[in-house]
Amino acid sequence: MKALVEKIKANCEAFAVNADAQVVKGNKAAGARARKAALELMKDLKEFRKESVKAAK
Repeated sequence: MKALVEKIKANCEAFAVNADAQVVKGNKAAGARARKAALELMKDLKEFRKESVKAAK
């Protein structure tokens, strides 16, 4: 689960950097990277929820 948390942190950082580049600089490629990071982040957060509930039982 520790590795999953690290992966979530990395995806959050990637999303923040790329979303900022899109909004501030108008970088279209950064927007695509931000959307990709957001999708990965959603998957990882769902997996974290599953593992967290499992560990709580």
